[in-house]
Amino acid sequence: MNFNMNFSQLTKYEKLNAYMEHVAPILNLDALFCDGTKQYRIPDEPMINDEVKIRFRTARENVDQVYLISTYSRQEMVKVEHDKLFDYYEGTIQLETVKVEYYFEVRSGNFTCYYNRKGVMNEIQNIYNFVLMPGFQTPNWAKGAVIYQIFVDRFYNGDTSNDVLDREYNYIGEGTSKVNDWNKYPLAMGVREFYGGDLRGVMKKLDYIQSLGVDAIYLNPIFVSPSNHKYDIQDYDYVDPHFGVIVKDEGEVLRPGDTNNQHATRFITRVTAKENLEASNALFAELVEEIHKRGMKIILDGVFNHCGSFNKWLDRECIYKKEEGYEKGAYIDENSPYRSFFKFRDRTWPYNSRYDGWWGHDTLPKLNYEESPKLYQYILDIAKKWLSPPFNIDGWRLDVAADLGHSNEYNHKFWKDFRNAVKEANPEAIILAEHYGDPSSWLQGDEWDTVMNYDAFMEPLTWFLTGIEKHSDEARSDLYGQYEAFYGSMSHHMTKFNTQSLFVAMNELSNHDHSRFLTRTNRRIGRTATSGPDAANYGINKAVMREAVLIQMTWPGAPTIYYGDEAGVCGWTDPDNRRTYPWGHEDIELIELHKELIHIHKSYEALKTGSMIFLCGGNHYFSFGRFDCNDKLVVIVNNAQQEQVIDVPVWQVGILDTDRLVRLIQTNSEGYNLKAQMYPVQEGYAKVIMPPESSAIIKTIDAF
Repeated sequence: MNFNMNFSQLTKYEKLNAYMEHVAPILNLDALFCDGTKQYRIPDEPMINDEVKIRFRTARENVDQVYLISTYSRQEMVKVEHDKLFDYYEGTIQLETVKVEYYFEVRSGNFTCYYNRKGVMNEIQNIYNFVLMPGFQTPNWAKGAVIYQIFVDRFYNGDTSNDVLDREYNYIGEGTSKVNDWNKYPLAMGVREFYGGDLRGVMKKLDYIQSLGVDAIYLNPIFVSPSNHKYDIQDYDYVDPHFGVIVKDEGEVLRPGDTNNQHATRFITRVTAKENLEASNALFAELVEEIHKRGMKIILDGVFNHCGSFNKWLDRECIYKKEEGYEKGAYIDENSPYRSFFKFRDRTWPYNSRYDGWWGHDTLPKLNYEESPKLYQYILDIAKKWLSPPFNIDGWRLDVAADLGHSNEYNHKFWKDFRNAVKEANPEAIILAEHYGDPSSWLQGDEWDTVMNYDAFMEPLTWFLTGIEKHSDEARSDLYGQYEAFYGSMSHHMTKFNTQSLFVAMNELSNHDHSRFLTRTNRRIGRTATSGPDAANYGINKAVMREAVLIQMTWPGAPTIYYGDEAGVCGWTDPDNRRTYPWGHEDIELIELHKELIHIHKSYEALKTGSMIFLCGGNHYFSFGRFDCNDKLVVIVNNAQQEQVIDVPVWQVGILDTDRLVRLIQTNSEGYNLKAQMYPVQEGYAKVIMPPESSAIIKTIDAF
């Protein structure tokens, strides 16, 4: 409006508009913003007794008052700064030793609203309050880190001399088998078939892993174990020689029809001889050293809820009872020093099989922490051992962490002690738990750092892009392409994380427990046992896979690639998702896309620790922004099978009409495009033409 014109010359309608626009503006709810990043919380990870500055954003000259309501006080915030679009208000919270919750009250004329982690509310909802956890810090290296997950047996065979042999031992009713065809599909019950992948294989492929731009490697379990997945630990103190080094290799495999593992003398030598165990640990230490030399980190899988029936503490297979240097197992002897490690239901010794198994599985005996202080301390010592020299790992991924113990109260007690032990050994180690559902009670600053992000990443994204459940067990057309369901789920579940937990959350499209994402793009239900493995390869849509990877590399958290996803590996859920890496048959274009997107992810701090805001969405499309003081990026996704023109409100991330936007990358049905496309901004919006099944990243050119 031209304020130089004569107000008396305006019509009544024009006068009303002028009053509404310049005297009593309508509250712009879309401009209200705050989160837990360093732009809006200073310091963003405060310590005990720190004074914390809290900032809140509104549209320019748009509100009358903003109040900061915390556990301790209600205070009117002070406007401390402005730019061309926004005003910034500030208040302070003086921390003590306990957590503090806070939210905002915003007033404009007679209108009042509230703002919390979910966004704008018309009433107070304390479940969505912002939370300050004094002293809760997550490792800086892990914030936005690109992680590469390896299921070791299926990655690369670097040493054939340690391969598991045919009938080397018996497991769950049958003898082991050595797979000679690297490209063979896993059997539907393939727990005892081995392809030969090992730590030497990982070592030999570090150049490749590093070329992707990976920051950290996460290995599925590597400790002594009879299965190929190794979630049934046999000896927590040593790396399995089948993954490591076999120096002493004496004895015989089982004869056809023999199921007695006491006769599996070759196996017994391989996994009990200290020469083999020590050499395998030494190889692992060498691997870690090489990973660290390359500027990467390594995370191990900690299976502490249960062990395996082969475990030396139980020794159900009686393979340790005659070996020098090993105590009698609790299955064998009532007076075993490990009897308290397990919960026995009666006293039928010797050979007492009446013990508690996880989910009733006798091959997975549940560890009995409540009744065994010795076990409790042993596992804490194990956690510290692998974090300390000469191994020096950088963190633990915790298997079924919420199941540990026999009560919720005891579970929390253990993880508090576990955190103390881990952080004492390595303050920068990550503690990352497998968890489904609300993790917030474990993310209070004194237990886990974060979780594998199923509820606030993998699950909602899978439903939106494919309409298929993460195991490929269910189809939901009502969730396919439905932005409101996607937004509602994501925005709700993200509030269950503190910001420092969200930025290190493991954001996966696939992993060892769920179907490969590329298979989910075929929008079919199936499993190996019912559909056959070939069906997982057909009807896939790489355009949707490209969209998913672009989202993964721009979403808050640590984008985690399940080995082979970047090379086009398909597969139904476990065990078909554990196919071998296709060396020599890779999808090169998909690998190059991963490299480009990882490069973009690592080039802008805003994509690792910046703010995130939903901008718009509708039928099969959505857009969100990532921004900080230096960069403003916008992500647009069109999952529809036709072109869509999307008006993106880029002003919400601080982009002005005078700014020009450039496209960094676009994925589409043909592949991806790095050609720089310019977009003008008009009245705060960028009009973006999105081809069918495409995605794009755009940003302001002045910081390009």
